[in-house]
This record gives sequence, structure tokens and C-alpha cells, in this order.
Amino acid sequence: MENKYQALAVNATKARLLAVQMVHDAASGHPGGSLSCLDVLTTLYFHVMKVDPKNPRDPDRDRFVMSKGHCSPALYPTLALRGFFPVEDLKMFRSIDGHMSGHVEMHHVPGVDMSTGSLGQGISAAVGMALGGKLNHKNYRVYSILGDGEIAEGQVWEAFMSAAKYKLDNLCAVIDVNGLQIDGRTADVMPSEPLDKKCEAFGWHVIKIDGHNYDEIVKAFEEAAATKGQPTMILAKTVKGKGVSFMENDAGWHGKAPNDEQMAQAKAELEAKLKELEG
Repeated sequence: MENKYQALAVNATKARLLAVQMVHDAASGHPGGSLSCLDVLTTLYFHVMKVDPKNPRDPDRDRFVMSKGHCSPALYPTLALRGFFPVEDLKMFRSIDGHMSGHVEMHHVPGVDMSTGSLGQGISAAVGMALGGKLNHKNYRVYSILGDGEIAEGQVWEAFMSAAKYKLDNLCAVIDVNGLQIDGRTADVMPSEPLDKKCEAFGWHVIKIDGHNYDEIVKAFEEAAATKGQPTMILAKTVKGKGVSFMENDAGWHGKAPNDEQMAQAKAELEAKLKELEG
């Protein structure tokens, strides 16, 4: 890995550690799809997006919508590591006494731009934010991550169609193509390929990348920002459960918490990766 991306890999690995710990401690949550999108999410918050943790509601900030809202174990640690709130607050995840809901929540968690959970509604909100930016002559950009299981929702495609109609070149969406959803392989549950041709037919500029390759991720976001007259869709091929050997490519880890023994193994693997990265 090039040195310029080492810091991103370190932060993504720290976020993965926190994500698995949160789900373990709460005995509830969605680790698989959270781990798969963390390289993309880390790149957004630590390299691409214009945000200020000290002023999370800055009207000129870039926006992010986690359309697959159950992947709060990816977004919350990323926001904490970026400085929006103390890492210690993550201990309140899914606690009746805390404010860190299992689906991403904007009223109590600094840095969250949209509460999501009902699949398909997040990307619709992102389209609205991007359209609002155009109407108000603002320069901010809007980003959103969707799951490849989520896109079976019809509302997603209505949003895609609207984004193209209004030429929202300030909108960049990412589909986390990990190939798995709660009931198994997306190819079996509701086949969606060829995603590139479908998104192109809906009027989007499409970029296909390895969602764990930082060079490809960074270049894709640069290409998206340079694309005018249409929204950009990044199709990021990823591994569900990335970074934890027994979770990788296993649909069973879509929404299940590791037990103590599994948590110890996951922690050992991720800490070893962190040590390797930090040299």
C-alpha cells in the first residue's frame, strides 16, 4: 500500500475494531455490511468530504447519507474517530439509556445528516439534499452508500431516475456490492446485475472499483467530482465482513452479534492488522 493511504487503512481498521466491539457489547447489530463499506466510508470522511466536527451543521458542509441505515456500526465509529464525539460514547450503542440507535439517527448523534433505516429512503433523501443544493446555488456535494440488497426496493430506482432528470452532478452514490444480504446471495434472492448497464440506462455516470483498494476509491471520487451534467454511481465490489476471517463472505453475519470467543478472535485479527499497518 502507498504510504499516502496508510492513514486511511489505519482508521478503517480502528473503525472495524470499534464496530465489532459495539455489536458484541450490545449483543445486537449488523456487522457484515458495516465491515464491507468501511474503506469507502473512511476515505469519504478522512480524505474527500468537506466537514467540520466542531460545526457539524455547517450549511455549506458536504452531506453523507447511509442509505443502508442498519450499518450504523460503520458510520458511528467513523464519526467518532473523525472527532464529532468521543469514542467513549460508542458504548451507548443500542442501549436503552443511550442515544446511539441501531439505525443511524440524526437528532442525537453529531455528524449524522439523515436518520435512515427503512431501506430505499436514504438515497431518496440524498437526492433531495442534492436538489436543494442546486436550487440554493450551494457548492456542497452529497454522498450516499446503498446496499446491493437494498436496491431491490423500487423507491431506489425512482430516486435514481429523479437524480438523472435534475442532472444532479453534485450527487455521488456508492453501491456496496458485497453480493450478500440477510437471506443469502443477492443473485439468488433478487438478482440485480448487470448493475453498471442498469445505472447507465437510468442516466448515471458509472465507475466500477475494488471497494477495498484506496487508490481506486480515491480516483473514483475525484472522477465523480469532475463529472458534469449527471450524477455518479460508484459500484464498489467488496467482501461482506471484511477484516474478520470467520465473518467474510458469510451471509449469517448480516445481523448477528459475535459471542465472547468470537469477539476475542475478531479482536486479535484486527489488532494484528493494525500493528502491521502502524509498523
